[in-house]
Amino acid sequence: MPARTWRPESVRTVEDEPFAGVAHGLGETFERDGDLEQAASWYRRAAEAGSPGAALRLGDVLGRLADERRAGDAAEDLLAEATRWLSGAPDTTTPDAIGLITDMLNRHQRRAARRGSEE
Repeated sequence: MPARTWRPESVRTVEDEPFAGVAHGLGETFERDGDLEQAASWYRRAAEAGSPGAALRLGDVLGRLADERRAGDAAEDLLAEATRWLSGAPDTTTPDAIGLITDMLNRHQRRAARRGSEE
């Protein structure tokens, strides 16, 4: 029997909790290794599959990517997406979630201050 190449898109469904757990774990692995682009990709898949923890991690990773880019539309888009994920997370009352949201508010303030000083 020939082997088939495994692709996450071929097995993923919104109700597929095991996929969300695997995707979240891959996001954590890439984040730990410093590959924030890949981490965001896997956290996004897990969050879209219903993982509330992945939504919080995705918001944080996207915010950090926006910090790395510092200027331009790409950074603004990342920051906007990060804010959407953080504000829409199911449980935003935990200390970790509050810390991530506070960090996001600080990012917005720093970005606004930079825009103000450029004018």
